[in-house]
Amino acid sequence: MRWIWIDRFLNFERGKSARAIKKLSLAEEYFEQHLPGYPIMPACFILEGLAQTGGILVGEANDFKEKVVLAKITSARFHKEAVAGETLLYDVELLTLRPEGASIVGKVFSIPPGSDEPNADPLAEAEIFFAHLDKSRSQQLFGDHNFVFSGELKHLLGLAKASAQRTDG
Repeated sequence: MRWIWIDRFLNFERGKSARAIKKLSLAEEYFEQHLPGYPIMPACFILEGLAQTGGILVGEANDFKEKVVLAKITSARFHKEAVAGETLLYDVELLTLRPEGASIVGKVFSIPPGSDEPNADPLAEAEIFFAHLDKSRSQQLFGDHNFVFSGELKHLLGLAKASAQRTDG
């Protein structure tokens, strides 16, 4: 099972930056099972949402021709918990893009219930390195299918691009 930890993109600038959100609802399964009675989002899921946002930015920079996998979390810091009712705002910036991989830096902000503005201080921040799988080796192991970029993630990106075109034109 693959879980998508972003709901939609707000901004997407090819090869530069991306901004996405995730609304945290009490209906999410993990709130019931992770610390029952204290609905916080597990830190690993917060980090995964940041990685998905950054991974799409990296993949799209190469027109999704590479299989991009999270290779290393260079650094990660969590400053507070994410609780049900909040919306997470993922802000990522592409630092480097090379044939062997790419690095992003990202921050996660919380938007409190009833507000449109994120808190000034980040909830979490991280630097993440993504590897491009060696084409000959990944071809042997996985064939032509790009298992990293599912239709759902590409669909979210397509919606962001369509929305940007409507507001530009």
